Amino acid sequence: MTDVIILHGAWHQPAHYVELAALLRARDLSVEIPDLYGLSLAESTEKVEAIVSDSSEPPVVVGHSFGGVAAGTVRGAAALVFLNSWILDVGESPAGLLADAPGEPGEGLLVLPDGDGRLVLDPADARAKLYGDVDEPAATRAVELLRPEPPSIFGATPTRVSWRDTPSVYLRGLRDRTIATPLPDRFAGHCSRTETWDTSHSPYLSRPAAVADLIERQNTGGFGAV
Repeated sequence: MTDVIILHGAWHQPAHYVELAALLRARDLSVEIPDLYGLSLAESTEKVEAIVSDSSEPPVVVGHSFGGVAAGTVRGAAALVFLNSWILDVGESPAGLLADAPGEPGEGLLVLPDGDGRLVLDPADARAKLYGDVDEPAATRAVELLRPEPPSIFGATPTRVSWRDTPSVYLRGLRDRTIATPLPDRFAGHCSRTETWDTSHSPYLSRPAAVADLIERQNTGGFGAV
């Protein structure tokens, strides 16, 4: 039985979400954080749907940042929770959306190529934009856990989506500057409802108990709660 499935963002890994998972487990919720590193969108969807199928009751699927791309394709979830997430429609890709909406100066992450042709984040930029409201020890650890990604992540394109037919909530951080304007409005518009918090990109680290509350409400069917 799995109550909650957490899908990590690009450059992130399951270890980033251990505090949130611990808080949920303390509330008697079973949590899985599959590692989707190196998988295509189709492979990620298949891996998560296998966890959903093995659960006796439909779980809540949580997608953070790029993890929202996979979350929005997963069938069989009780609810979807998007944390400052990308949510794509059929035929869309991050690269295509960014070409149409490049954003304002200072938005987006500073992405650099490494010697193997992968994309890495500048540590100082990541500290400021991903974890700007996170305390120093947790932010330092989070930056250390970041890992390179292939350029292909920007070409992920869903052939089907589930967010149209699944109850969902979009958590939008007012201080998030990683997603180009006006894309957060577009993504939030795909969801059943939106909550706006005074956080940056990673509320699961800056306000983990509040995020656990939000997820727990969806696990108990609390889409009317504020």
